[in-house]
Amino acid sequence: MASRDLTRTAISATLHCLTGCAIGEVGGLAVATALGWSDGVSIALSIALAFAFGYLLTMLPLVRAGLTPRRALPLAFASDTFSIATMELLDSLIVIAIPGAMAAGLGDPLFWGSLAGALFVAFWAAVPVNRWLIARGRGHAVIHAHHGH
Repeated sequence: MASRDLTRTAISATLHCLTGCAIGEVGGLAVATALGWSDGVSIALSIALAFAFGYLLTMLPLVRAGLTPRRALPLAFASDTFSIATMELLDSLIVIAIPGAMAAGLGDPLFWGSLAGALFVAFWAAVPVNRWLIARGRGHAVIHAHHGH
């Protein structure tokens, strides 16, 4: 794969990962914030949901392409785990490091701004991770044979 194509594929894979992470992050932090849960529980819930939605978004097209969920799940783990982990680690550290972000309410621009900024930075940190994995036939490259990316 040419360098430019590899980079485009890595960006596409990272955008896919970002979608699942963003759904999980927003959902987890919004629920935990609305319920007044502690910072640790908020972060744990948002990370768990980011992984769950990331894997689910990878599995859906695989199942639609005829794979059983039992076959699709290991492919989702293989293709997304390192990327999601990279994004979630960096994203969580950034949100924690921004003064007041974890205490901000759902109506506070600081809540949404810190989350958007952290996801933006985490996306660009995960692109080279995905590029490296894809170049070695791992990560998102594992599922290419199963659906039309």
